[in-house]
This record gives sequence, C-alpha cells and structure tokens, in this order.
Amino acid sequence: MKLPRKPPNIDTILESYEDKKLLDLMFHSRIQLKPVTDNNEYVHWDKLRHLKPPANLSSEEWWFTIKWARRLLYKPLPFNDIRKQPFVFAVPDPLLYKLSMIDRAMGNSAQSNSYALNTQIRDTYSVNLLIEEAITSSQLEGAVTTRNVAKEMLRSQRKPRDISEQMILNNYHAMQFIRGLKNETLTPNIVMELHRIISLDTLEKKEQEGHFRTAEDDIRIVDVREDLILHTPPNADELAERLQKLCDFANARIDDEKLFIHPVIKAILLHFILAYDHPFADGNGRTARALFYWSMLHQGYWLTEFISISHILKKAPVKYGKAYLYTETDDNDVTYFLFHQVEVILNSIQALHQYLEKKANEIKEAKQLLLATNRLSEQFNFRQLSLIRHALRHPQMHYEIKNYQHSHNITYDTARTDLLALAEHGVLVKQKIGKKFVFVAPAELRKRLE
Repeated sequence: MKLPRKPPNIDTILESYEDKKLLDLMFHSRIQLKPVTDNNEYVHWDKLRHLKPPANLSSEEWWFTIKWARRLLYKPLPFNDIRKQPFVFAVPDPLLYKLSMIDRAMGNSAQSNSYALNTQIRDTYSVNLLIEEAITSSQLEGAVTTRNVAKEMLRSQRKPRDISEQMILNNYHAMQFIRGLKNETLTPNIVMELHRIISLDTLEKKEQEGHFRTAEDDIRIVDVREDLILHTPPNADELAERLQKLCDFANARIDDEKLFIHPVIKAILLHFILAYDHPFADGNGRTARALFYWSMLHQGYWLTEFISISHILKKAPVKYGKAYLYTETDDNDVTYFLFHQVEVILNSIQALHQYLEKKANEIKEAKQLLLATNRLSEQFNFRQLSLIRHALRHPQMHYEIKNYQHSHNITYDTARTDLLALAEHGVLVKQKIGKKFVFVAPAELRKRLE
C-alpha cells in the first residue's frame, strides 16, 4: 500500500495569490464553498488531484475551497497524534444523512417483517453472526483457514489445530466477553482483559498477552513490499495515559460533554484511536473492532449484535487501510475514517437484511414441502425447519447434539429433544458412532418427505 500524496497547505496557497483571487472567489460566491465534491464524496487530495476542477479552477485552488469549508466545520477531539497535534473531525451533511440512516435502521429494523427477530430465532441468528465476525475479523489480521472448518471448530468446541484457528476461537470468546459487558463502563483493565482473550496462545511471548507493548518491541506498521513505514504509533511510555483518556471518552455521557458527538461517531472513534495508538504487540485491530461493538451495544444499538463489520472490511481491506492513512496525511482529519466506517455499517445492515431474507425463504421452502406432503410443518420449530432445509441440500450430513446446541445457543436437553423428534418422524436417522450418537440426513430425504 502506497502512502497517499500529502495535500498542499492551504495557507501557503493563499499567501501565493497576491491578487487575492481565492478570496474573491469565496466572498463573491463565484464558487460554492463545500467540504465535499458534487457527488457528496469526502475526497482526499490524493484522489482530488486527478479529478476535473470546477469553474476553471486549478486543482490546488479547488482543494483550497474544499479544505477551507472543512476547517469551518472541524471539531477538536481530546486525542493527539505523536507530534502532539489534535485529531479533528467534521460532520458535513452527507455524513449526517448516513448517520440518520443508521439510526433509522438500528431503531426500526426490529419491526420489519424481514427482521422477525422473535425469541425463537434471535439466538440462532446471533450465534451465526457472532461466528461470522469472529472468523472474518481474524482473517483480516492474517488467520488462514476456510470458513467451513472454522465454523465446525466453533460449533463442535474442539480444540484449535493451529494459530489461525486459535485466533478465531479467541475472537469468538472476545465477542462473547464484550456482549456480557455492554452495560458496564469501560476501564483499562477491561481493555487489557479483552486483549488477553484475543491474543491467548498466539503471540511469541506469553507475557505480551493483556499487557502494553514495550519500547523494545519497536512496533511500526510497514508495507513490506514497498519497504515503507506507514504508521509509527506513540511511545510505549505514553500508552497508560492514552488508554485512560480513551476510556474516559468512551464513558462520558452526551449531556455531560461540552461537545456533542453522535453515538455512532463515538464508537467509530474508539475503533480509530485504539488502532492508532497500537498499544499491544499484536491484536490491535481485533481489539479496536471489539471496542466498536462494545460502544454500539453500550449506547443502545442492540441490532449491532447481528451485524458483522469485518465481513464487509474483508472485501476491501485496502480502503480500510487508506481511511487511516488519509487521516494521518491530512491534518489528523478523522472524517475520512468516519465516512468509511458509516458506509461499512450500512453495508453490514444491508447484508443482514439479505441474510435474513435468504433464511426466511429457505425456511418457507422447507415448510411448504412438509405442508404439501404430510403436514408436519406445524410440528417443527424454526430450528428444526432450518435443519431440514440444510439436510435436503446436504444428503448424508451428520448432525451432533453438541454442534446443534451451540449453533442455536440452546441447552443440551433442548437440542437433544429437537433431534430426537426429527428422527422419530424419519427426517433423520439416529446412529451410534463410537461412543456418541449422531443423526444422519438420509440420501432419499426428499422422497421420504414426499
């Protein structure tokens, strides 16, 4: 990944115009001062310099008008970079609109037919999305394994076979840990414990689990292919103070703050700042994304439990990295990262809609088949119908009580009752393999149902 081209300094641009051309443009309204382009993009100079400027301006003059408009919107944050310069952000109208879309989606989705998150199916969807986030968040940090193998490990609760599987298991436990703390205030000890869970048995040095990096660790973000340093985090001796400041920011009530910050922006900023500070030898990205989830849930965005931001980030990791670099190369303007992340959240919500729609159709398909043949549909619950749908597509598949239990977040007895009922009706065949019973989908299942 290449470093973005650093933008020209607008004060230098202004001083270079003795005839005050730019001031004339601004104050006589011959060009509108806007922090975004005409298509509502919050672009960095690295991209803007390749676009066609409006109103016969040069690229530098166009950048001047955009940057000036942004300066008028900037709000300072209580965090500094390694040069002791503050981070700032703006909330232009396009970002405000996207935030309102998130608010509406997070608030109203529960009432939508496609979000039929009733008590019977809510746990199943929650577990599935928890597994998805655990897998993709770990893959973003280098875990190498297939999704099916990872799911099998988590649902069967077998021990990890390598570091990649250990990373995924750790992330799964970390997300469970975060969910259990959504009503608690954030403390440095909680962040340390979160990192310990995330990094368990994956680091070269055991003592690095749940502890700050040291000066000897010499942590820097480097593009190995380009032999280029992309980011140098703060000194190790500053980390304790910086983490305490982050926790204070996370816990501050909106009505106690002099500066109003939208709750979603606050959650994204926790993600950004922890990743910027890079307080640990490894696992910073996973810890930062987990803190985002904690903040969203803590602030009442309960639907966050059912979305996977890492699933979206994994599709375009370069854009994720550039969102950080744009901030660092343009006066610590975190707005680039905010725009990127709200888009990720909206895409995650859309993916959830599609996922639920797909599952609803699959269950409907299984139910209609049963209804049209032997009228068993009313005897089976959502979990059983979901398994029938899966069994129809995977003949000879083996189902175990423990896996089924963890897939739906139910008790062992409930899982056993569900599978035995399916076996009694001939949907599954109960067999004993070794010391345990398994339930097998017969090859002729569709014929049996018909």
